[in-house]
Parts: sequence; structure tokens; C-alpha cells
Amino acid sequence: MSTQSSPALPGSTTASPMSPTLVALFSLCAGVLVANLYYAQPIIELIAPAIGLSIDHAGLIVSLTQIGYAVGLFFLVPLADLLENRRLLIISGVAAAASLAGAAASSQPSIFLLASLLLGLSSVSVQILIPLAAHLAPEALRGRTVGTIMGGLLSGILLSRPISSMASQWLGWRAVFVIAAAMTLLTVATIAMTLPRRTPQHRASYGSLLASLWHLLARHALLRQRALFQGLMFAAFSLFWTAVSLELAGKHGLSQSQIGLFALVGALGAVAAPVAGRLADAGHTRVASFGAMVVAALSFLPGLMSGDVAVIGLALTGVLLDFAVQMNMVLGQRAIYALDAASRGRLNALYMTAIFVGGAAGSALASSLYTAFGWHGVVLAGGSMALLSLASFAVTSRNG
Repeated sequence: MSTQSSPALPGSTTASPMSPTLVALFSLCAGVLVANLYYAQPIIELIAPAIGLSIDHAGLIVSLTQIGYAVGLFFLVPLADLLENRRLLIISGVAAAASLAGAAASSQPSIFLLASLLLGLSSVSVQILIPLAAHLAPEALRGRTVGTIMGGLLSGILLSRPISSMASQWLGWRAVFVIAAAMTLLTVATIAMTLPRRTPQHRASYGSLLASLWHLLARHALLRQRALFQGLMFAAFSLFWTAVSLELAGKHGLSQSQIGLFALVGALGAVAAPVAGRLADAGHTRVASFGAMVVAALSFLPGLMSGDVAVIGLALTGVLLDFAVQMNMVLGQRAIYALDAASRGRLNALYMTAIFVGGAAGSALASSLYTAFGWHGVVLAGGSMALLSLASFAVTSRNG
């Protein structure tokens, strides 16, 4: 069905529940758009020599994409509370496709790195899509709807790395970006034809909109708490998934393709998102959050297994950690979206920025921790991050 010509209602779009087809479309679009951030990560060793970038500086490809994403989260996502949402999604999606095409055609490091920065900047469209779904969904089904869409998003994150690894082995790394650009343009066409329009009621200037981010952070203790909990959880998540490839290749001798297949195991954790949404809708947010954080802290223990079952232990850690982190993320989103309907874009921007900072810190620590202390150091650090999140939750729950 097409709602392209439907009128834009102020601050909302429809009073009826989203159809299962529309929820599925949101989920698919979220997965395709967010995957663009991660295609380069497992193949930087192939990209760097082809564009004249030294292996020592290959990490800049990932870093600049992350920097672009962080800038976009802070400066572009709040526009969802000011400008018509579907138009924002289309513009950012086209920009992401152009960035992917630029990366595929690059033969110089400066051009590829610029394309990586712009790709990160434009890929924040997915963080406009999720608050839009929260606006469309009725209160009683909001958690379930957001959880289902987050399941699609998280599947995109977890599947992008193994898909990139295997596609580059058969078709070359440039083909990965060409295919991603085509998929992104197809997604933009889907958004243009199927998603309803939403024009926010907010009428402030862009400057005051950005200034309001600080006021929202200061006003809502729940936002600060949820950002802290999930930032720590995502730091543990990023630490594990960055370091585990070093462990699998160095200690267990797995090839790039085998590591890609291992990463597919983590995709099982995406089933946590819809489960979390249903639990939140039923009023079990606090209990489910506590359970997720306990599972995250305990999930690192199987990673200490040795011998013939060591890889199985690592896979079990990946599944449990992914499940716990994704569940807690959706529970947090459901909670902060209820704080202020008119500010959901900005609330999501603040929440996701905190999560990104935690994830970036975990990734940055991974190599040095693994080099200095081995896999046991990674397990200790990751488990400590999850325990700190649990302790923070326990303190705020007791005081609240």
C-alpha cells in the first residue's frame, strides 16, 4: 500500500496500529541501512593496499566511519523533531548510497576516507526511522513494534560482517560497496513509496533544537541512567566482538571466512529485541533489565573454556552477550520514548550517542587488552563492564 499522498498530521501520522506489513518494512529498512556502517570492518586488510593506504593506518577506515556516525547522531538525528521525517530518510539514504558508490570507485586513500566519513554521517537515518515507528505505534504496542524493528536493525549489524567477508572473497571488496549502494537505493525507493509522512509540531530554530539536548539530558534522570547502563553494556559487546576475531585467528587458526561464519552465531541474539518489546509492554521493564544485565555479566564465563570446546565456549558467550545487550537496548528505548513524545528524536539521539561512545571505547581497548593480557584480560574487562552496569542499575533501583 502507498501512503505517499497522505497528508502529514502534526506530530503524528495515524491513530491505528501499524500493520504487520509496515512493521516488517520498517524492520527490513533498518537492517539494510545500519549494515552500511559495518561492511568495511572485516575487510580493511583488503581495502588498504588497493587504495594506497598502509596497513598501520587501515584502522582509519573504521574510525572515520564511527566519527561520522557520532557527528550525525548529535547534529542530524535531532532534526527528526523539526523536519518532515520521510523526507529526511530519503535524503540521508541517497547520501549513504552515494558515499558507498564513492568508496567503491576510490583509488586514493583521501577519497576513500572522505567517503567513509560521509557514510557514517548519512547512516544515522536508521536512528530517525526508529522514533518514527514509536510515533506510529499505539502506546500498548509500542514496545513490541520497536522491538521487532530493532530485531531487524540488530540482524543487519550482526549479518553485515560475515556477508562482507564472504562476498569480498568471491567478488572482491569493491563489489561489496556496489551491492550495498544498490540495496540502499532500493530501500530509499521503498521508504518513498510506503512510509507515511510525519511533520513534527516543534517549531524552534535548529540552534535552539541543539541547545535543548542539554536540557533534556538534565531534566530526565531516566535518560541518563539508561544511557549509562547501555553504554557500559555496549562497551562489553564491542570489546568482545573486536577481540574475539584476534583470538579465533591467532589461537584457533580460523580463516577470514570461518570467522565470518562464527559471527553468524551472534545473529541469534537478535531474537531478544522483540521479546524485550513484549516484556516492556507488559510492564516488566525493571525485572527484564535486571535479568539482561545478569546474563551479560555471566556470559563471559563460557569464553574461558579451553581445549576442543574452546570455540564452542566463545560462541556461547557471543549468543548470550548479544541476547542480553539487545534486550537491554530495546527496554531502554521503550522507557525513554515514553518521557516526551515531542522530543523522541532528540531523546534517541542522546541515548544512541551514549551507546556509541561506550561501543567505541570497548573497540579501542580490545587490541591493547588482548596484546597485553591475552583473552583472560578481555574476559575480565568485559565482565567488569557488565557488572558495573548491573551495580549501577541496582543502586538506582534502590534509590528510586
